Amino acid sequence: MTAQLAVETPSRGSLPDYLPARMINEHVYCPRLFYFEQVEGVFVDNEHTVEGSVQHKRVDKEGKSAPKPDEEPEEPVVVRSITLSSEEHKVIAKLDLAEFDGGRATPVDYKHGRPMKSDNGVEVWPSDRVQMAVQGLVLRENGYRSDEGVVFYQKTRQRVRVPFDDETMAWAEKAIGEAWETAAATEIPPPLVDSPKCPGCSLVGICMPDETWNLRSHGGNGGSGQLKLFEPTPRIPDMPQEKATRLLVAPRMELRPLYLNSPKLRVGKSGGVLRIKENDKVVQDARINEICQVNLMGAVQITTQAVQELCREEKPICYFSQGGWFYGVTTGLGTKNVFLRRSQFRLAEEEWFCLRLARKLVAGKIRNQRTMLMRNHIEPPELDMREMKRLVGRAEAAESPDELLGLEGWAARIYFGLFSGMVKRERDGEVEEGLSFDFSARNRRPPRDPVNALLSLGYSLLVKDLTVACYAVGFDPMIGFYHQPRHGRPALALDLMEPLRPLIADSAVLSAVNTKMVSERDFVTAGQAVSLTPGGRKGFFRAYESRMETLVTHPFFGYRVSYRRLLEMQARLLAKTLQGELSEYPVFVTR
Repeated sequence: MTAQLAVETPSRGSLPDYLPARMINEHVYCPRLFYFEQVEGVFVDNEHTVEGSVQHKRVDKEGKSAPKPDEEPEEPVVVRSITLSSEEHKVIAKLDLAEFDGGRATPVDYKHGRPMKSDNGVEVWPSDRVQMAVQGLVLRENGYRSDEGVVFYQKTRQRVRVPFDDETMAWAEKAIGEAWETAAATEIPPPLVDSPKCPGCSLVGICMPDETWNLRSHGGNGGSGQLKLFEPTPRIPDMPQEKATRLLVAPRMELRPLYLNSPKLRVGKSGGVLRIKENDKVVQDARINEICQVNLMGAVQITTQAVQELCREEKPICYFSQGGWFYGVTTGLGTKNVFLRRSQFRLAEEEWFCLRLARKLVAGKIRNQRTMLMRNHIEPPELDMREMKRLVGRAEAAESPDELLGLEGWAARIYFGLFSGMVKRERDGEVEEGLSFDFSARNRRPPRDPVNALLSLGYSLLVKDLTVACYAVGFDPMIGFYHQPRHGRPALALDLMEPLRPLIADSAVLSAVNTKMVSERDFVTAGQAVSLTPGGRKGFFRAYESRMETLVTHPFFGYRVSYRRLLEMQARLLAKTLQGELSEYPVFVTR
């Protein structure tokens, strides 16, 4: 590997036949937003987009046909929902409404916001102005006379006119050309810098503008569109180097997972509600718009209608064995970002990239294991702590995946050898019935003691959540970089999980045991195998979800987010690394 090493970004797919006029609006507002929506097919609703959609439903009602260009009706004609295209500029426009009067066509567009205030009073926003001008171009090419457009702002109930003068129309033509150039580009436009547009953008959680600039200004890629590794990154002059990263999304996610834990349950759908029955008796109703995923443990039945509705609403259905083994996921067709998967497949074949990423993952895992011991062990041995610190350095300089596996195993032996020192279960005089929480070593397939049973279930839940995050971002979770592909194994989710195992799954296990959310009586044995009862799993689900909702300070950005929010953030940061926006994947390490 040399300082000249770079990975070429593949060309994008074929361009669309037409660009919608609305997309020209988006490009003027933010080229990066245009790229996400038009090129990568990403769209997320927020309160502004939902409000706009509701308002457009009121005006998007097909009515009478538009008069022909050479017709001059005796009375003004108002026509709704007209779709016209321009062959010259290759744009297509859906007009909310058009007023035809004396051979002249005036497009009217409805916006849910407010007009822009200026010294001259109220004006349309630049992005709205260009969208109206594009509609004027389309009308003119189709033979209509069009001298001006109107934007109706719902918040203030005001009509603001847009004259179609030569300057405005020339600007619209230039904006169309620039949008086509962006659509054909192999690089995503850079994020806006400290922009007031970002907080209200529905894609801010995907774009991560401040986070991207933060990482790029501290050693990330300068945005060339290529993974130029091992090269110093120049200072980015437009980005204040010491400015705090804004928290532009809610620290916690509003939606919650649904766990169904009994084989007697059957899930159906009634309207927008999941109706859960046991022996034909309704035991629970769950609103689909209040959940983020459905987890089925064992032989829980679910109807086709419920599956179809959950797929339509992009709510993953996750399947587990009764013992907690993660089988897979059913999702909708929301994953459209084929370009990310192409980058993923290509780089998964590059040994140097896989090794570079694997070093960071393993080093981060060992750091977080050491932190867990320093925080929670009754008296962590100083010699072992020094050894784990030394292993971090060796992992960062490992020369092969096999060496990394050896170092990871070495650190795991130290960590799990000391794990019992973090189990602080106190018995209240009486000895509880059932298995004890004594722990001596990690074992699995099957786990042979209660703590190992909890660890195995915790890792299954965490890999499930990271698999869901991979699908949400656009990855193929089966293709990893450190974990090699294997039938039925979500290798990429396992990669992302490595540094987070101690902080989420192990911490949830310790919390469940030490706070008595799970008792000794919550386990059963079958031969050498130990597993949880339904009641025990329910108690552990509470501990796990409590940990996922815990707020943690992000070491790179300085703000606090929940671990559940963190999972998707880390998956998106890896996507930015694969697509060349960042040259290093920022592994999450806590202090």
